[in-house]
Amino acid sequence: MTLKLIIGNKAYSSWSLRGWLAAKQSGLHFAEVIVPLFTPDWEQRKRGADLAPSSGKVPILWDGEAVVWDSLAIIDYLADKVGRDRYWPKDAVARGMARSMAAEMHSGYMSLRRECPMNTRKTFTDVTLSEETRADAVRILQNWAEARSRFGKDGPYLFGTFSAADIMLAPVVTRFVTYGFTLPGFAQAYADAIMAHPWMEKYYAAAAQEPWTIERIERAVT
Repeated sequence: MTLKLIIGNKAYSSWSLRGWLAAKQSGLHFAEVIVPLFTPDWEQRKRGADLAPSSGKVPILWDGEAVVWDSLAIIDYLADKVGRDRYWPKDAVARGMARSMAAEMHSGYMSLRRECPMNTRKTFTDVTLSEETRADAVRILQNWAEARSRFGKDGPYLFGTFSAADIMLAPVVTRFVTYGFTLPGFAQAYADAIMAHPWMEKYYAAAAQEPWTIERIERAVT
């Protein structure tokens, strides 16, 4: 049975990007359904059969009668189907750190997420950031530095090969690009590797063609 992944606008929905990358990482075929967020009929749309189990939150993965929402839950569900080594480092120490980084991203960095919403179609320069957002960025870079120095020797990603940690942090990379963050060399190299990933290039190309606009995000930086 074909999996069905419901996502929001590719240009804006960071959690949808995570769910989409997780589905791609599984290697399984899936049907993709985009539900544009916050359109005039949004309240009606989110009560529809596909969205109702999650109260309108995206992404949502349907697998027959099974419905899984929340990006990290989708990663876990798909890892159970295709094997955890496809998503997490094989080494136990590296896997522990990767899981911790993914969980920290899932629950943290609220200032960065609020102040710098995902917008794949714009770039800004000379953005003034709050101290809280700067602190979030410093913490993220510290984690990246440790992962790359300890476990990244086998490839350009956080733990060498592309993993769930990269899936969870990919939207942060897009924010760093959109809002013109100046990154140290190792972090810039990692960000470049993420942005050059074929899946990211495909996602960005699709986002560029979307007709929808969310004005509050477009006006996030003035």
